[in-house]
Amino acid sequence: MSLPHPRSLASVALGRAARLATRFRGGSGSAFPGLVVERADPHFLARTLKQLPRGVVVVSGTNGKTTTTKMVVELLRGQGLRVVTNRSGSNFTRGVVASLLGEVNAFGRLRADIAVLELDEAHAVHFVRAVRPQYSLLLNVMRDQLDRFGEIDTTAGLLRTIAEHTSDGVVLNREDHRVAAIADSLQGPEVSFFGLGPAVKHHFPSDDDLHSESEAGADESPDHASVSAEAPLIPAEVVLSELSPGGGTFLVGGDRISTQLRVTGAYNTYNAAAALALVRQALGPDVDFSRLIESLAQVAPAFGRGESLTVHGQPLDLVLVKNPAGFRLGLSSFPQQGTATMISINDDYADGRDMSWLWDVSFEVLADHGVAVTSGVRAYDMALRLTYDQVDVGSAEPDLSVALAAFIAENPDTPKRIYCTYTAMLAIRRQLAAYTEVEDFA
Repeated sequence: MSLPHPRSLASVALGRAARLATRFRGGSGSAFPGLVVERADPHFLARTLKQLPRGVVVVSGTNGKTTTTKMVVELLRGQGLRVVTNRSGSNFTRGVVASLLGEVNAFGRLRADIAVLELDEAHAVHFVRAVRPQYSLLLNVMRDQLDRFGEIDTTAGLLRTIAEHTSDGVVLNREDHRVAAIADSLQGPEVSFFGLGPAVKHHFPSDDDLHSESEAGADESPDHASVSAEAPLIPAEVVLSELSPGGGTFLVGGDRISTQLRVTGAYNTYNAAAALALVRQALGPDVDFSRLIESLAQVAPAFGRGESLTVHGQPLDLVLVKNPAGFRLGLSSFPQQGTATMISINDDYADGRDMSWLWDVSFEVLADHGVAVTSGVRAYDMALRLTYDQVDVGSAEPDLSVALAAFIAENPDTPKRIYCTYTAMLAIRRQLAAYTEVEDFA
C-alpha cells in the first residue's frame, strides 16, 4: 500500500475546517471549502482522483447534467461499484474538490472505484487538462448564459475539447448535430451515441429548431416545428422510442425495454437514455442488464430538478430553468391545471447575467391559469414578459422569502410548482426547510 502524500493530510484538515466554518455561518452545499483547498494545494484534485481503479467519468452539456449524473451514479452503484460524485450539483472544479473532502479519510485516501462528475462546460476544459477522464458523456448544446459562453459554437468547442482529452470512451447525442459532429475529430476513444426515435423527436427541439420556429411565427405549433436536419444515419446504442405517462420505452442494443421512472418530465426520460448509453459503454460485457433497468426505475429526481416536497399536505415541485429550451421543456412536461405557479428569476453569476433569453420562451401555456407570483431579482422583468403573453400575474415580489411565504399562505389547499433559476432554487430550498423536511446536499 502506497504511503499518503505528505500534503494530503494538511489539505484535508484545512478543507474540513473550512467546511465546518461554512456550516457554522449557516452555509449549505457551499463550494468554499473546495476553493480553499484548490488555492492551498492545486494538485489535490488530480492526486486524489488518480487513486480510482476505474477512473473518472465526466458529464457535461447545456441541459440535464445534474439529473443525468445522478442517473449514471445510481446505475453504477446498482452494479456493485463504489461511486464518488459531486452530488450537490456544484459543477466547477472547486465543487468537485469540496465533494471529495467528504469522501476521503484524514490521509486523503479515497475509498471508491469510480468518480462520476458533473462539470460546467467551461470549467470542464480546465479539469480535463489536469485530470484526463476515462469516459465522457456530452449531452447537448443550447444557448445558455450568453454573458459567459458567447454564441453556441463556442460551447460546442468546449465540449469537443472535453472529448479530445478523454481516453477510453465518449458518448454523444446523435440528435444534436453540433455534438454528434465531435466524433469526426476523435481518434483514440471509443465513440457511441444515444438518440431519439421518429415518434418522439418533436418533443425535443434543438437550439436551431427553436429559432426556426420563432422565425416561422407564432401560428406554427411546436409539435410541427421544422427540424433543421434529419438525424444522421448513425447507429445509436440507446434510443428513446416512446414516451408514456411516468416513463418510456428504450431500444437498447436491439432490445425493447419499457420502464416507469420516478423522475418526471420528458427531458428526464431522454436523460435516462444518455445514462444507459454511458454505463453500457463503461462496463461493456460486465453489465447486469436486468439490474441496470431496476436501478434506473428507482432514481429519484435530483434536487431542484423536478424535486417534489410536501408542504402542509400538498405537493410543491421545484423545476430548475436556465435557458429557453429548458424552460420550454419544463412547461410542457408538467400539467398546469389545478396547480398554483410561482416563477423565481435571479441573475447572479451562477444563473447568467443576461436574462434576455426569457423573451425566447413561449408562456402561453400558463395563460389559462395565470401565475400567482413572480419573485427574485428579476421579478418585474418576468412579470412584464408574462404580460406580453397575456398571462395574468397575481403579484411581483423581489424578496424570495416574502414571496414564498405569501405563495404558500395564499394557496393552502392547492398543489404548487415553482420554476426557478439556480441561485433562486438554492435560496428557496433553504427557506422551505421551515415548512418541511428538505434534504441537505452539503
